[in-house]
Amino acid sequence: MDGTPTSPADTPGKETNTPVATDTPNTETPKEPISLYDKTEAIVTRQEAANKKAEEILDRQETLHANQRLAGTTGGKVVPKEPEKLSDEEYADKFMKGEADPLGEDGISLNS
Repeated sequence: MDGTPTSPADTPGKETNTPVATDTPNTETPKEPISLYDKTEAIVTRQEAANKKAEEILDRQETLHANQRLAGTTGGKVVPKEPEKLSDEEYADKFMKGEADPLGEDGISLNS
């Protein structure tokens, strides 16, 4: 290392047209400005791609929700079955046999 320049670009006061390798990527800006039309077209293209991807995701979610509903795994509200209405004579027969639950209509069960 005697202080002599190692490349023509290192020579002070002298410009060269030879390219010098650098660690940074080539970030040159275009010579002419990008038109508003080109910018808009690029935005529209990106938005259409995003919309297509969102639509695919929505289709998968709809299929998943439909399958969950058909399988009964959606965690929805379960409506209790309405008790059958018995005539007085039928109710008395069931009560005497121990099959009727007199407080069941009020939500209180003796059999549980």
